[in-house]
Order: sequence, then C-alpha cells, then structure tokens
Amino acid sequence: MTALAEGSSFLVLLLLAMPMKYVMGMPRVVTVVGAIHGILFLTYVAQLISLRTRYQWDNKFSLSAFIASLLPFGPFVFDKHLRKREVVTT
Repeated sequence: MTALAEGSSFLVLLLLAMPMKYVMGMPRVVTVVGAIHGILFLTYVAQLISLRTRYQWDNKFSLSAFIASLLPFGPFVFDKHLRKREVVTT
C-alpha cells in the first residue's frame, strides 16, 4: 500500500506538479506535492527496513525494492513482483 501511494505521489510530482510550475508559473504546487511525496518516500524506506528485518529479505531483494522507489513506475512493478512472490510462498 505504501509503495503504491509513494509511486503515485512521484508520478503526480513529475507529470502534474512540475509542468504546473514551469508552464503555468505555479511553484507552490511543487512545494506541496514534493513535501507529500517526501513524507511518503521516507515512510516507504522505513517500511522497507522493517519488512527486510521481519521477512529476512536478502540484500539483493532489499536493494531492488529501494531502487524501485527511485524510478517513476518502479513501485508499481515492485508491488506486482512482491504480490507474486507472496502467492508463491503461501
């Protein structure tokens, strides 16, 4: 859930707020959306650390989860991968 919220906020920042800042001259939108995205990003990273410990994820898997958060559609792809992995292990 956190990954989807973080990924959505990143897309809103890139595809909506940034054009509004540079095309429409509305920099305040980036400030607000950027702050929301920042909070969601930090929440994602904190949850990643917690889940890594709880489920004993290896370094490669944990690093891929982190890198996914840096890419525009990464959290959605990672969430799909995580759901498939969850189905296989249950």
